[in-house]
Amino acid sequence: MANTIGIRREDKNEWERRVPLTPQAVKELKDKFGIRTIVQPSDLRIFKDEEYIQAGAEINEDLSEADTIFAVKEVPISYFDEGKTYVFFSHTIKGQEYNMKLLKSMIEKKINLIDYERIVDNENRRLIFFGKYAGLAGMVETLHGIGLKLKLQGYDTPLEKIKQAFAYGSVEEAKDHISEIGREIEENGFPSELSPFVFGFAGYGNVSQGAQEIFDLLPFKVVSADILDENYENFSADNYIFYKVILKEEDLVRRKEGEFNLQEYYNNPELYVSRFTEYAEKLKVLVNCIYWTEKYPRLLTKDYLKEQAAITKYPNLRMIGDISCDIDGSIEITHKVTMPDNPSFTYFGHNDKYEDGVHREGVSVMAVDNLPCEFPRESSEAFSEVLLKFAAEIADADFNTDFNSLILPDPVKKALILHKGGLTEDYKYMESFISEK
Repeated sequence: MANTIGIRREDKNEWERRVPLTPQAVKELKDKFGIRTIVQPSDLRIFKDEEYIQAGAEINEDLSEADTIFAVKEVPISYFDEGKTYVFFSHTIKGQEYNMKLLKSMIEKKINLIDYERIVDNENRRLIFFGKYAGLAGMVETLHGIGLKLKLQGYDTPLEKIKQAFAYGSVEEAKDHISEIGREIEENGFPSELSPFVFGFAGYGNVSQGAQEIFDLLPFKVVSADILDENYENFSADNYIFYKVILKEEDLVRRKEGEFNLQEYYNNPELYVSRFTEYAEKLKVLVNCIYWTEKYPRLLTKDYLKEQAAITKYPNLRMIGDISCDIDGSIEITHKVTMPDNPSFTYFGHNDKYEDGVHREGVSVMAVDNLPCEFPRESSEAFSEVLLKFAAEIADADFNTDFNSLILPDPVKKALILHKGGLTEDYKYMESFISEK
């Protein structure tokens, strides 16, 4: 009998329209490998039920005949069938408290869990990700936000014409529109009172590259963090371009004593403290794209923003696009995640309060945590194209065998967090997360 896989309907929120495998991928799995696919019906999904039917899939609410279930976001606890294999973003590897019940349930039901986030190559680089599209959509949303904030502060700028990402029909449509705005700035300039207008990008990985792909449609000049620090005042004369600074680890932290060492920072971050405030007041917009856990120093603390608010209600740093979106994380004022219908909130340091939306005063934060949903078709196609390389071997694997005998591609085997309900060797550290809850 042919292997059978299931594709779960995404229902975490009304914005989640992505799929792990597109109809084209389903067709290829059937034609090349004889794999049967059952897809749960959905009126929300970007690819319609009829497209899956035409690709040779079956539409059925019941996925019980599938041994392997693919999804994008977390699967509800009530949904797990004992002993089956589930492939999705579990958001558990950092000990995320909100998903520890989920992890415990999978352990109890002897689930095999493969997490996309941990499908990596030999250099620990992720192979399957939505990160680029988070960057693309996040930058569009951030530009929309800063355009709105400047308008509230009395500045008419071309940026206020930029729509939210989901309001564009495609990535290309968004790019075309932002390119037009870039040409307008190049020809007519930006309010001189705002110069120099500096965008800082924290991080340089897939997310940052996606964000910069959008930003680079505007007129800009790249400067290093050191040059920004040393020559900031000299940049103010040019209001026909923006400035872009990419902040790497050595720009974000310094060693408490001695010289910076990248590998040491990764291994022993307690030896380092944040130095981001050296640059923060020179930025108008911060785009945060870094991976962060509690062991690392924060970029931006409430204490710093309170100090700035004591000086002025209109800080130079006006807008933060927190694409990484770690709650109370590297950006301490990111106190919640947002949805595209209300993408931003504003922090007022003078009274330590928050208000939804972009406001004239304070620091506004865009904190949408499911940004790729705003470009659901393109992000799904890119994701599916890579997942397809592994899907047939996942479906064909005999998970009932012991771990050492289990035949899977190396990157996928590295991502097997649970095997028959037990934490595999690379994830034994997660036992402490479970015991703490």
